[in-house]
Amino acid sequence: MTDSRTPFPQGTILGYPRIGRRRELKRAVEAHWAGSIDEATLEDTAARLRRATRERLAELGLGRDDSSIPESFSFYDQVHDAAVTVGLLPERFAALRGADGSVGLDAYFTAARGAGDDAALEMTKWFDTNYHYLVPEVGPKTAFALSSDRFARQVAEAKADGFTTRPVIVGPVTLLALAKAADDAPEGFDPLDRLDDVVPVYVELLAALRAAGADWVQLDEPALVSESLAASPETLADAAARAYATLGGRADRPSLLVAAGYAQLSPQAWTALAAAPIEAIAIDLGRGAVPAPAEGLAGKTLVGGVIDGRNVWRGDLAGAWDRLVALRGLGAAQVSAGTSTSLQHVPHDVDEETALDARLVSWLAFADQKVAQVVTLATGLVEGREAIESALSAASLALADRRSAPGVHDGAVRAKATGLGAGDFERGDYDARAVAQDAELGLPVLPTTTIGSFPQTGDIRRARARHGRGELSADEYEAFLRDEIARVVTLQEDLGLDVLVHGEAERNDMVQYFAEHLDGFAVTQHGWVQSYGSRATRPSILWGDVSRPAPITVDWTVFAQSLTDKPMKGMLTGPVTILAWSFVRDDQPLGATANQVALALRDEIADLEATGIRVIQVDEPALRELLPLKKADQQAYLEWSVGSFRLATAGAAPATQVHTHLCYSEFDVVIDAIAALDADVTSIEAARSRGEVIDDIAGSAFVAGIGPGVYDIHSPRVPAVAEIGALLDRAVGQLPLRRVWVNPDCGLKTRGYDETVASLRNLVAATIEVRERLNA
Repeated sequence: MTDSRTPFPQGTILGYPRIGRRRELKRAVEAHWAGSIDEATLEDTAARLRRATRERLAELGLGRDDSSIPESFSFYDQVHDAAVTVGLLPERFAALRGADGSVGLDAYFTAARGAGDDAALEMTKWFDTNYHYLVPEVGPKTAFALSSDRFARQVAEAKADGFTTRPVIVGPVTLLALAKAADDAPEGFDPLDRLDDVVPVYVELLAALRAAGADWVQLDEPALVSESLAASPETLADAAARAYATLGGRADRPSLLVAAGYAQLSPQAWTALAAAPIEAIAIDLGRGAVPAPAEGLAGKTLVGGVIDGRNVWRGDLAGAWDRLVALRGLGAAQVSAGTSTSLQHVPHDVDEETALDARLVSWLAFADQKVAQVVTLATGLVEGREAIESALSAASLALADRRSAPGVHDGAVRAKATGLGAGDFERGDYDARAVAQDAELGLPVLPTTTIGSFPQTGDIRRARARHGRGELSADEYEAFLRDEIARVVTLQEDLGLDVLVHGEAERNDMVQYFAEHLDGFAVTQHGWVQSYGSRATRPSILWGDVSRPAPITVDWTVFAQSLTDKPMKGMLTGPVTILAWSFVRDDQPLGATANQVALALRDEIADLEATGIRVIQVDEPALRELLPLKKADQQAYLEWSVGSFRLATAGAAPATQVHTHLCYSEFDVVIDAIAALDADVTSIEAARSRGEVIDDIAGSAFVAGIGPGVYDIHSPRVPAVAEIGALLDRAVGQLPLRRVWVNPDCGLKTRGYDETVASLRNLVAATIEVRERLNA
């Protein structure tokens, strides 16, 4: 091991929100994409955000010159950053490289978003979070080379401002374990087979970072905690041992912190990292326990991830202290306090939420408050527990207050949940339902529909804001929304779609909208969290028992149905997704909370049916997302998650067609669970992967309607009629014709109307061509 120029700090965080406190990065990136600012202006905005972050973290107590501040900025995605740095730009974008082989910002963005006939990189969920990463493409002939100096430039930028920061980079094992085989790779090729070829590029990168002034570098290796990847824990641990023997064996490098959050390191990976010639290991002690002693820890720092990087509760600070004390028992040279993961998963600062109830605020900790908690624990590690006793006691008092507050436990809600029987989760035979629905709806072969939302235009956002400020009365705002709904319904009829939606103009977000109408939730003003690229969401806070005081969607759906003779979908967000995309109470099992949400949705479905709505979609795009990383925990999760969906929908009549929607995940892992949802129609992401999921569906026991997405809405590209037709041909070639639906990958909220209309027109045209060809 090398001698560190500075010891590891007593406290640190593994990353920090990077979109800006007011989403400044989002706005600058999207302005650059629109051509309204140039690259230099975008770079200047990003540099200002990085400087503001460093200053804020120093103000909160992290050190300016001890590497406790992580350099974790990204323009789009941390996996994409690492990929392009080592040369992983798909061959279809090779012409965008610089003359020296470098990958500049325009090439970086083009690979993320696609251009013309060149599809964007595939996107999927980052472990069991709602963050999406871009999937690198690796083949046997992929040429790895250091292709960007951006990490080194950011270190030098910080140095010039008087900071010694710690660059954060996805490590080589995780980068390849999360990659997919390139299109030209032979069957059975595993990107991890290229580990020995990519590690030398990391060697070169580490040398450049040291030259730029980095004393420490953080290499994120969360693949080492997962049992859900293609590679086994044993294979991943062996890969880590090989990679870090090489990286750690070099003298011309900074000291290395290998961070493995999101769950407990596998025993094999823990042993491998303990023995590796690295200086520090960061482990998740929120979703993992203190590990067993291991050979090789005596010279290392252990960073105990005792502050939850993924939820917003103030938590048990005294319990966090106890875990750090237990970690000291492993005999490491030093124990430091840290977060369990990057804080990119939580908002910036709860002190900005002036509209939240003060009592609720006292239970919360956003990113800035979590930094302060880390600093408190670090002080205790240096000065002893007595130095922080008052802070530990204050956190304990807040926790006790939260447990006893009104609304946290509602007797009526709990009685309803405990009175459930097996029949409340069963809907009856699918074949009989299909006959009843065919008679009720009379749809053509290959029925066309959309997932639910239509573009949220500037006019819609401005009207919502004006209504919030009191500049539009309730009646004026409702009239505006009705006009927007009527326009969307007319557009769909003109396009020739078969099952329509009302467009969701009244909804700010597919989860927040329901949270605003359900008891037990609170919503924030500034609690933005990055979802992918420039997109951010404001997760709601589920703090108490959940109930529905009044119908939520019925009036809007009934109004939309009154404008057309075609079936109109009632649009609901499912219980698992509401939990996954909220900050959820951690004082009871998730399954119990999911059932409370499901019962509220069950009442909503009954009210929709009572008005004559016969197609109801209950979206569950997050079903795969929450699947635990450890196999021992997965079956219990699948039981309660599937059960909560069935509880929500099982009361629907046989002639009511229940749809669901899933997106951007590895569906083969949960294909049986998707079938067990017992929905009548499931729409599913398929366009970016060019229909790969169809193979999984065809080889499974799935028997209901299926709509493999044929239009990638996460890219601004307009898919050609032939491109959509090819995906439809693949679907009808492997699946029973009467089961296949035609739809986009996801909702259209984030797209513009020009591209949306053009894409949907092509979708309908391709469907008509395939129908005619099948009838010929």
